[in-house]
Amino acid sequence: MTLIPETHRDLLDAQVAALATIGGDGYPQVTGVWFLLDEDGEIKVSLNETRRKLKNLLERPACTLFILDPTNPYRYVEIRARAEVVPDTNQAVAKRVGAKYGADLAERDGPGESRYAVTLHPVHVHTFG
Repeated sequence: MTLIPETHRDLLDAQVAALATIGGDGYPQVTGVWFLLDEDGEIKVSLNETRRKLKNLLERPACTLFILDPTNPYRYVEIRARAEVVPDTNQAVAKRVGAKYGADLAERDGPGESRYAVTLHPVHVHTFG
């Protein structure tokens, strides 16, 4: 596993990150996401099944998570990764991500919608600042 340097690990406590996926048309699609550095050191995201970014990851698992330091716009971490996407049938990841933000992610889902757990497996980490 590609490790995030200690000099930039604090950025993984950020409130939001930009997740870039590749759409079917070949263009990037970037959205802000809530994320979690899990107790096992893995970066997790919980996505609703209706979201474009989930569909993109299911078809093309290459992605990038980008976190900008809110106090210094010249400092960031870029994590290029391969996404592992599995159904979050018991909402375990959704509950852990929601706990970080003091939210119940299930409340944001429509009737009958389900969630997927996304684990990012870094293949390259780039830092600046």
